[in-house]
Amino acid sequence: MENRRFNQRPRFAESGERERSNAKHGNDMIFGTHAVLETLRAGKEIERIFLQKDISGEGLLEIQRIATQREIPVQRVPIEKLHRITRKVHQGVICFVSPIQYAPLDNVVQAAFDAGRMPFLLILDRVTDVRNFGAITRSAECAGVDAIVIPQKGGAQINSDAMKTSAGALNFLPVCRERSLLKTVQYLQDSGIRVVGCTEKGTQALYEADFSNPVAIVMGSEEDGISDELIRVCDELVQIPMTGQISSLNVSVAAGIALFEAVRQRAK
Repeated sequence: MENRRFNQRPRFAESGERERSNAKHGNDMIFGTHAVLETLRAGKEIERIFLQKDISGEGLLEIQRIATQREIPVQRVPIEKLHRITRKVHQGVICFVSPIQYAPLDNVVQAAFDAGRMPFLLILDRVTDVRNFGAITRSAECAGVDAIVIPQKGGAQINSDAMKTSAGALNFLPVCRERSLLKTVQYLQDSGIRVVGCTEKGTQALYEADFSNPVAIVMGSEEDGISDELIRVCDELVQIPMTGQISSLNVSVAAGIALFEAVRQRAK
């Protein structure tokens, strides 16, 4: 696919003290005020930053400022959490470098239209399980999805577990991290892309929906499904017909079913 270049990135160079991907969080981990500031200023793709609660300082304020400017998720946490991650001198700040380069959604959409293809996107609303995310990514790449769209906050962390479970798919499939999925849906609809939510609240069976045109499929968390605000703005709500005693599917399985129904229709 033409847009696969978005996920290509050089290996991260050594910068300050860090622990490799055998850390619990599975990303390249940077800690210490100076090392984190240098990483931010170098423009590296940051997954998220943990700042210690109830401390301040010029360096930490600068980290917060740059992170806010770059829309990097920042979480204030107790010192005990930082100590659980590393016992080294972290100076109240730890950041995790993403193993992928996030793609601009408008670039992905435009690349698909420019190539004469009908955009095919997958939106994941609050899917937090890393292994489910990796499995979904694997199915999406095999299905020819142009990109996966995730929220800036409240989604699975893309780490070594996600990379492994994706079987390498995350090296090829663009991932777009958006501040507001609601605004993202509105943007896609304005771009001529139909947004279909796959949910038990659906009013028709998955197989009755039309996926043959530009489409974005929305999948929600296993616990709560698609958020109410997204439910209200989807163009269509569909459900996967089930006849067994268990009323729900694992989200990665459900995503695979929905994606390949779209593949079947689009292959005609």
